[in-house]
Amino acid sequence: MKTLINFYYKLLNWLMVATVAILLVPVTLQVLSRFTELVPSYIWTEELSRFLFIWMVMLGAMIAVREGTHFDVDVWPELTARAAARLHIVSYLFMLLFALVFVYWGIQFVRFGWSQQSELAELPMPFIFLAWPVAGLTWILFLGEAFVADIRLLSSKEIK
Repeated sequence: MKTLINFYYKLLNWLMVATVAILLVPVTLQVLSRFTELVPSYIWTEELSRFLFIWMVMLGAMIAVREGTHFDVDVWPELTARAAARLHIVSYLFMLLFALVFVYWGIQFVRFGWSQQSELAELPMPFIFLAWPVAGLTWILFLGEAFVADIRLLSSKEIK
């Protein structure tokens, strides 16, 4: 299972790189079309940029949950390993609630846009709306991995 989660994490990283790289094209076209007449003004570039930005943000949030940097505020003093694990578990429970909200309402969002197309580029909207439930499910997967690691730490007798 760990190998599968690691593969998924690497895939998310590559998708993030691809999203940022692809995002450069419509944004560059937009900027160039505003300041020069060499490039025609394309209307669809704004819409595509917005959709790529949505996916970029969601992919970044998924990656950050795996790395333990999302929803993380370091205000506590230096804690022992067990105390830190307990605090992480409480934090993960709140993150899990947030992830479940993303899954439930994300599915409703996809259903709402099931037969819709974007106005200018005529892209199917469910592919854009799918970012929310995918993010929620991914957070649940990565939180499950973190829960297991902290529970193993708490159940081990070596660390105090």
